[in-house]
Amino acid sequence: MLYQFLYPLHDHFPLFHVFKYITFRSLAALLTSMGIYFIFGKRWIRFLTRQHLGQIIREEGPKSHLSKKGTPTMGGVLIVAAAIFSTLLWGNLTNLYVVLSLWILFSFGTIGFIDDYRKFLRKHNTGLTARAKMGLQIIFALAAGYFLLGPLHYEKELYVPFLKWVHPDLGWFYLIFIVFVVVGASNAVNLTDGLDGLASGPSIVAFVTYAIFAYVAGNIKLATYLQVASVPGAGEIAVFCGAVVGALIGFLWYNSYPAEIFMGDVGSLSLGASLGWVAVVTKNEILLLIVGGVFVLETLSVITQVISFKLTGKRIFRMAPIHHHFELKGWAEPKVIVRFWIISLILGILSLSTLKLR
Repeated sequence: MLYQFLYPLHDHFPLFHVFKYITFRSLAALLTSMGIYFIFGKRWIRFLTRQHLGQIIREEGPKSHLSKKGTPTMGGVLIVAAAIFSTLLWGNLTNLYVVLSLWILFSFGTIGFIDDYRKFLRKHNTGLTARAKMGLQIIFALAAGYFLLGPLHYEKELYVPFLKWVHPDLGWFYLIFIVFVVVGASNAVNLTDGLDGLASGPSIVAFVTYAIFAYVAGNIKLATYLQVASVPGAGEIAVFCGAVVGALIGFLWYNSYPAEIFMGDVGSLSLGASLGWVAVVTKNEILLLIVGGVFVLETLSVITQVISFKLTGKRIFRMAPIHHHFELKGWAEPKVIVRFWIISLILGILSLSTLKLR
């Protein structure tokens, strides 16, 4: 919004030329959304408390989590609101990549909001049915993917890291691939959101990493030099990533152990879907396995636990997702959280190193 109104004035006022730079607007978007959460975070917590919108703890979870019952949840509402407002303020709204990113964040946040609210109404940890939740996720991801491949004429080639000459053209099967990445990432972050700040830390690292990928993909000189996919216009996604990072930092201020508020499905579903989406737009879908390695690990722990129990009647882990396994082994919750953050940071650095290795 500010870009559209103020940048055209740079011919008369040179100061406004700064709005041209994606780096400036990305940092401004980060500070804006972070400031919004700092200003309204405490008020939002008090509002949720007055409405008795507290966390419903699943009975089969670790007993140590029972003390968290009633902690205000749906902190993701403010994450989504702050990120959207900041992106609208600092982003180039004529860029369809930005518009579709906002659609993914909002639509998946809506699914999470409905799911969270139904839990409160039922006073149980089940909201939307798995079929309804998955169906809505697929529909919203399909809509975004269709506009990406249709009106935007986005190339349907899949880029494989380290194999710079391997670009298989998936055709319209790429639309199915987009849905798989977006929906898969959404549910992976949702599974990870089980401890105070556990999903927030890795999400911050992941979005910072993809902000850099977006900037590189949108800069034809950098993309050519580093021999990565060039996606004209994708640089604006860095502004969106900056807005999300700022909102997450503000949220983490209140979500750090012991948490005053949880993000709920409204936060985890929307953040995961947005992460998958920016991976698609920047042509770094496969690298999401490394960037979001913590989320992948959490998801695989659930899948292998279910398969093992159904086939053999035995469990691989004491409890899944795997963060509960370490809790039951005697690790204190803060230790599990910080160690997962460290792993996420290492994976983020490794992912960025692939830019030069390619």
